[in-house]
Amino acid sequence: MSYAEATLSMDLQSWIRVHNHAYAYFGGTTQIIVPDNLKASVTKHTSQELILNPTYREMAEHYNTVVMPARVRAPKDKSSVEGSVSTVSTWIIAALRNTQCFSIDELNEAIEQKLADFNQRAFTRKQGNRLSAFETEEKFALSPLPATPYKLSVWRTAKVHPDYHVSVESMFYSVPYEYINRQVDIRLSETLVEVYFNHMRVASHKRLYGKFGQLSTMRDHMPDNHKLFVDQTPEAAIEWANSIGSCTLKVIEYILDTAQIEKQALQSIFSLKKSERKYTKYEIERACKMVISITQRPTVKSIQTLLKKNKKNDAEQTLKQNTEMTENNYGFTRGASYYGGKDK
Repeated sequence: MSYAEATLSMDLQSWIRVHNHAYAYFGGTTQIIVPDNLKASVTKHTSQELILNPTYREMAEHYNTVVMPARVRAPKDKSSVEGSVSTVSTWIIAALRNTQCFSIDELNEAIEQKLADFNQRAFTRKQGNRLSAFETEEKFALSPLPATPYKLSVWRTAKVHPDYHVSVESMFYSVPYEYINRQVDIRLSETLVEVYFNHMRVASHKRLYGKFGQLSTMRDHMPDNHKLFVDQTPEAAIEWANSIGSCTLKVIEYILDTAQIEKQALQSIFSLKKSERKYTKYEIERACKMVISITQRPTVKSIQTLLKKNKKNDAEQTLKQNTEMTENNYGFTRGASYYGGKDK
């Protein structure tokens, strides 16, 4: 039994769509597909190596079938197909040569009608027709169709940018920052964008459409310092200040209440939060307490200045105390008079 369909081109999208329609027409999948060596199916075919188009290979895996392209310049590998093509050309293409169609759908409706006539045409040398022979002799050998037809996907390669995103059709999708400057494979489907590194999926995003330059960023893909910045919200700032002390809380609440732009206030608070890398909570709370006692308009810059000053004063005080202790340790040293000399 034959299947025929008209397409505007033999690109990959048309190639995959026709396969889906053919399998639906037959009501099952075959164990083997024997296509020609067109670029939509075969990337490289030599006596030593066979490389299928990644999308076509993926489609074959979806239908649980094996692709075995005919050898180059070996038409006998698919002789039955060559014979059917000749017959179909006579019964369908030639029969519709004078038919005027104004869309591809209209043409395929006419082909579908002629195709049904072709498959139901009686044999000349035996009883039945192609359809009845298929149902009684061949259909049992087909594997059942999967629950859903294969959805077209396209494979591409890209390099991960320093901002841990890859560019796909002017849209940007994040990957784990460990893969910066690495070459990755990208699988594009109608609704999904998947990123693979060494055949392992490292990221998956819902595909973006519309205005160019949109970003899809996942928090787990960010470095730690980026997570800290993104997590800045007024609630998070107040929670952090409350964990430091009451004076710090007053300062943070004042900054949030008086700032004209919330984002600028959060940036200032974020810079103060980073002070925890150098100073203890006690030192931050002490600096905030000192600022409140000095002015009614505390700023992050004034707190940072006090932190540095207090750190320096504490270091000088500690040095002074250590010096005094060192001098006191030598208070019982014998003078010159002990050895018969004169003390000066």
